[in-house]
Amino acid sequence: IASRCAGLRRRPGRRIDDEAAGERTLNLERVVKRGLDLAGGVAGLTVAGPGIAALAAAVRIDMGAPVFYGQIRPGLNGVPFRLWKFRTMTEERGPDGRLLPDGERLTRLGRFMRRFSLDELPQLYNVLTGTMSLVGPRPLLVRYLPRYNARQSRRQLVKPGITGWAQVHGRNALDWAERLELDVWYVENWSLALDLRILAETVLQVMRAEGAKPGAGAEFDEFWGEEGPPAEGPRAFPVEQDERGCG
Repeated sequence: IASRCAGLRRRPGRRIDDEAAGERTLNLERVVKRGLDLAGGVAGLTVAGPGIAALAAAVRIDMGAPVFYGQIRPGLNGVPFRLWKFRTMTEERGPDGRLLPDGERLTRLGRFMRRFSLDELPQLYNVLTGTMSLVGPRPLLVRYLPRYNARQSRRQLVKPGITGWAQVHGRNALDWAERLELDVWYVENWSLALDLRILAETVLQVMRAEGAKPGAGAEFDEFWGEEGPPAEGPRAFPVEQDERGCG
C-alpha cells in the first residue's frame, strides 16, 4: 500500500515535469520563430529590394507622393503599432471632404499589386522591428476589436503576420466567420512546422493568385461582429483612415 501511495504521489510531479518541459520547448520554438523572422526579413528585403524599388517608382508615377502609407493596427495583445504598405488607392475625396469608397479610389496598378500581395512587401520592415511576424493572423483594424466575441479575440494573443492560416485557406474570399475561426485555430495549434507549411503554401498561392479579391474594400468587406451593421448610417468606412504617408 505504501508503495502504491508513493507512486500516486509521484504522478503529479511527473505531470508537472512534463508540463515544464513542454513550456520550455514552446519557449525555445518562440525564440527560433523570432530568429526565422529576422532572417526572413533580411533575406526578403535583400532579394525583393530591386522589386520594391521598382514598385515604389511605379506608385510615384501612377499616384504621386506619398509612395507608402502607415496605418495604426492592433498587434500582440491588441497593442497598436503602425503597419506599412504600398499605396494602392488615390486620396480622392467627395464634396463633404471624406475619402471616397475604396473601390472608387483603387487604381489599376493597385489592383495588380493586391492580386499578388505586392502591396504587403513593406511589412518586412515591421517584421524586422518585431511588431509583426512572417506568419500570424493578419492585422485588421483597431475599430474591429470591440466587435470580436471572446473566442475571436484570441487572435490577438500572437503577433500579426504577413501571411497566415486563413490566407492559405482562401484569403479574403472567405467570409468573416471563417477567417476569424481559422485565425483562432492557428493560435491554438501553433508550431514551427505549421509556420513553415504556411510559408510554403503562401508562395504557391500567391504565384497562382488564388483566393484574392483585388478590388476588396471596406464597402463590402467591413466586419461588424455578431450584431451586424447599424440600421442607420454608413455600412462601411474607408480602410485607409488614420494613415500617414511616406516617400
